[in-house]
Amino acid sequence: MRAKRRAIPALAAAALLASCSPQQRGEWTARDVALLHRNAVVVDTHADTTPLFQDPDWRFDERHAPGEGHVDLPRLEEGGVDVQFWSIYLPRREGDGRSIREALERIDAVYRMVERHADRVVLADTLDEVRRGVAAGKLVSMMGLEGGHIIEGRLEALRSFRRLGVRYMTLTHSFNTAWADSSGITESVEPEHGGLTAFGEEVVHEMNRLGMLVDVSHVSDATFHDALAASRAPLIASHSSCRAITDHPRNLDDAMLRALAAGGGVVMLNFYSAYIHEPTRARIGEFFGRWRADLEALHAGAGPELAARQRRASAFFAAHPPPRAPLDALLDHFDHAIRVAGADHVGLGSDWDGVASMPVGLEDVSALPMLTLGLLERGHPPATVRKVLGENLLRVLGEAERVARELVR
Repeated sequence: MRAKRRAIPALAAAALLASCSPQQRGEWTARDVALLHRNAVVVDTHADTTPLFQDPDWRFDERHAPGEGHVDLPRLEEGGVDVQFWSIYLPRREGDGRSIREALERIDAVYRMVERHADRVVLADTLDEVRRGVAAGKLVSMMGLEGGHIIEGRLEALRSFRRLGVRYMTLTHSFNTAWADSSGITESVEPEHGGLTAFGEEVVHEMNRLGMLVDVSHVSDATFHDALAASRAPLIASHSSCRAITDHPRNLDDAMLRALAAGGGVVMLNFYSAYIHEPTRARIGEFFGRWRADLEALHAGAGPELAARQRRASAFFAAHPPPRAPLDALLDHFDHAIRVAGADHVGLGSDWDGVASMPVGLEDVSALPMLTLGLLERGHPPATVRKVLGENLLRVLGEAERVARELVR
């Protein structure tokens, strides 16, 4: 065990336990929760905070008020996060090279954020670098490319992104690419390819060679199974939940959970209320219908305006709170995924700053010890909780690196 330099969850856990009834608390004390959470390596594979790094008026090192996003450095430290993957996401772009150029700008913003806070943050590319950063008590930053459309069909772009430290790529976002079908986001989209094309399989093979994790969040069911068949390394779903609990196309069904686990992979569960609780999903649909015109106006613009739009969206949702799922709904997904996929194949893929509604009690990343308590109170042993909090993802990172070494021999 190593002690984190950051003293986080003791106060949060104490307040958390104080809010529970004696029956809910069971045998767990605030000190129990604090020690387990502090001594675990806590890894989250998906935060969409990255556009804010491009905003000169936004400070990562300042604690922002409730409603002003989910993530900043003080709240990450309070929440006990050791490793945060920053999503390099762009909407569908038109124009040769535009997606690549804008992704490079976003990656540069991650580098500049790390440079500005080098006393508290470090960028890692390998598992060894992750472990060194955690041992030093720093927030370890990593990157994932969200959407295969960003490479614009160019393997040289994929290789360049990997050289810059991108450790996973989500094969699609909410729309099909020229080489892979998507699940859609609010409803399924029409398939164009029946899964992966031959070039899509080539992308997966190249990712294996580079040591990039193949991410199957956002992909169609057929693409999921094609990627599983094509990959030599374990897959991840960086931010997806369980379809058996909430019947959303973004979630994985039980057959997919079992197949992912059989290949050694990990499902990183998404916290978004609409993905984890059917009644809340319906109410959120009504909410977005009611505010459609305002939200469309809010999101007008492109490119450099994305950070400003993200801030405006946070302010809008603070003024007009969308429905929120109960924390028990998220814990139901963890229970189900652990039961179906196994304790070695579940992790955290929150979707911080990428969605409008987090569960009650998980308002932002500072409340993450509440999830640790919830898992313990659901009867999951500390060894399982540590795996879910981060060890499973670290294992898959190491496996991807091992496969890459084998493929270059």
